[in-house]
Amino acid sequence: MTAEFATPHRSRSHIPPEPGKPYFVEKGMGDRAHLFGDLFTIYAGGEQTENTFNFFTCEGPKGDIIPAHSHPGTHEVFYVIDGAVRLFVEDTAGEQYEKLLGVGDFGFVPKNCPHAYRIERHHSRIVGVAAGPGGTFERFFETLGAPTEQQGLPREPVVPDGDKFRTVPQQYDVQFLPEHQWRTPSGNGVRP
Repeated sequence: MTAEFATPHRSRSHIPPEPGKPYFVEKGMGDRAHLFGDLFTIYAGGEQTENTFNFFTCEGPKGDIIPAHSHPGTHEVFYVIDGAVRLFVEDTAGEQYEKLLGVGDFGFVPKNCPHAYRIERHHSRIVGVAAGPGGTFERFFETLGAPTEQQGLPREPVVPDGDKFRTVPQQYDVQFLPEHQWRTPSGNGVRP
């Protein structure tokens, strides 16, 4: 059994709102949000780590590429624990990379590097960690998407309206790149 807390973001959370307090979260009981067809679960964030890193999972079905974006001040890690995820990354010199990550594979995206991903197998799960001078962006998922108490994937995709896409990312060190094209073999010039 985990304790519940009220936080600045939720009336009910399993994550304490202040730093310096040890805590434990049972499987799947972090702060959950639906965004697109995915379920994001936050286990640690800015409040607990003094804005030094966050720790979250993303679970989703096989689907479309997530829109290209970058984090001007935040490094991001992708570690696949189930299924497969194709990671697209462009370095600061403009060279593009693409890698299919399977169970146990790891991908690192430095700050300021455009990136996107596509879940390639149903029931895929990614562990994500973000850290850097830009702080953390874990509350992006529930602010752009929809907070949920549900532990599974959304019944219908949660697609934010245009106003949220224009305003929310700026708060969380996320810059969407709608004109970005992937020139990698699986990207085929596609704009996500």
